[in-house]
Amino acid sequence: MAHKLLIVEDETGIMQFLQQGLEEEGFIVTTANNGEKGLELAQNNKFDLLLLDWMLPKMTGFELCTAYRETNKKTPIIFLTAKDTVQETIDGLKAGANDYIKKPFNFDELLERIKVQLRDKELPQELHLGNVTVDLQKHIVTVDDREVALTQREFELLAYLIKNKGKVCTRTDIIQDVWDIHFDYDTGVIDVFMNAIRKKLNLKVEEDYIKTVRGVGYIANDSE
Repeated sequence: MAHKLLIVEDETGIMQFLQQGLEEEGFIVTTANNGEKGLELAQNNKFDLLLLDWMLPKMTGFELCTAYRETNKKTPIIFLTAKDTVQETIDGLKAGANDYIKKPFNFDELLERIKVQLRDKELPQELHLGNVTVDLQKHIVTVDDREVALTQREFELLAYLIKNKGKVCTRTDIIQDVWDIHFDYDTGVIDVFMNAIRKKLNLKVEEDYIKTVRGVGYIANDSE
């Protein structure tokens, strides 16, 4: 399904350039040339991503972003702007923008930034394994209501196993995908981390959701 984008830009040439380029890439594009119209469109329609100029008539992109974030916290927003001071960048991000690209910009770079935001938007924010919850955004692991403190590597390993729930993850897979090591390496280190994760989760026998597959690796499963 094609993604729907809203572009709010008052420079006609830039607007037409963006619209044509993004439509050629398969996006459905809606446009507005002032902040008030942009906010009206954003609030009354479902978009997958907003591209906002900073300096707009009637309502600035900063004001639009701030107002939009009062009711929509998730839709990605990218600022297109000639403003480039550190403080202006910080202000834009604090207003709720996800990214910031300075004019003049390279279209291919903008396209990749859009793809990154849309990909991140589609990823689940939480992973679940029985009574274990992994919040990918806040980087928090809980068992029921108890928060569990994991190291960065432990967190990544647990999240990887849950993402592949129901599938046997070989030690080679884990070393390559979690450790990012693509040469011969002692995979026994994985067992050390798994023991630490199990100890910290402190699950009951009937809640042992991660099984060891002897000589192969591990599998996470919370169904019979």
